[in-house]
Amino acid sequence: MVFVGISGCFSVLFGAWLAHAGQGLVQSMQSSLATALQYQLFHTLALFCCLVLAKNKPTSRLLIASCLGFTLGIVCFSGTIYLKSFFELPLLAKLTPFGGISLALAWALLAFEGKNTL
Repeated sequence: MVFVGISGCFSVLFGAWLAHAGQGLVQSMQSSLATALQYQLFHTLALFCCLVLAKNKPTSRLLIASCLGFTLGIVCFSGTIYLKSFFELPLLAKLTPFGGISLALAWALLAFEGKNTL
């Protein structure tokens, strides 16, 4: 839950910065940062819902794996986009697709969890 709070807070603050002070950035960088921000916010909410679900039902390995996938995906997808937008760190670009795969896998695991609890 701590990660959800920090990620949600960062999403709001960074979104405000991007909407105001970030307008001076080149359009391609603004677009990349907006995509990272959108993915971070949506997946933070998904992680929050998974954690609430996990607290209210017996522990499920699929649900825990989904939570870990969302966390890893947020860090690797959005985090690397933020970092490579502001710093010259070409190695970080290799982690971005891994983050996207982690997010997709987290959704798939959540679907399997839903199927198993029907």
